[in-house]
Amino acid sequence: MSGYELARANMIERQLRPNTVTDERVVKAVANLRRELFVPELLHSTAYADKDLPLGGGRYLMAPMVAARLIQALDAGPGDAALVVAAGVGYEAAVLAQLCRSVVALEDDAELARFGRAALVDHRIANVKLVEGSPAQASRARSAYDVVLFGGAVAEIPEEIGAQLTEGGRMAVVVRGEDGPGRATLVTRAGGILARRVMFDAATPVLPQFARRPAFVF
Repeated sequence: MSGYELARANMIERQLRPNTVTDERVVKAVANLRRELFVPELLHSTAYADKDLPLGGGRYLMAPMVAARLIQALDAGPGDAALVVAAGVGYEAAVLAQLCRSVVALEDDAELARFGRAALVDHRIANVKLVEGSPAQASRARSAYDVVLFGGAVAEIPEEIGAQLTEGGRMAVVVRGEDGPGRATLVTRAGGILARRVMFDAATPVLPQFARRPAFVF
């Protein structure tokens, strides 16, 4: 077993399983991915660490445990269409791709998107469409999604993204205000109504494009 394979096994046994990641489909999907290929070479040695990895420009690859628990909460199935907003280097999209029929991964940073495409090719994952553009372009790629995941925390859940959930659809996102920890939240659509449930605390950094805008001061 290589050093990276051992690190990946330790990540699963010491980070995921002890933190209630019990869906074997998710565990297998994580085990299939060489996480080090999704980050710049300088981060290869820490690719499996229990922390958010800095990618530059205020962007991070989410800690493995947080990402796995969010994906598990989505309960994605083989017939589902998924959207990953602010997909970054595409790691979470690659996990979801093994659970879903198709994944649209939306990313507005060209360099991060480049890393993501290369890693997807290396893993021969063909059912992810990595789209460069702002979150507003999600509706142009597909009208509705069964599952939606954010690749980082948000100050508020954008209404336009929530509106794209199908009936029975699920969205997983860390909502983080100005004070206190972030709240990993599951949003579900039933009867046309969006309901929220807080699942656990998470220190996931806020995505710059979804940070709270400063109030206007006279």
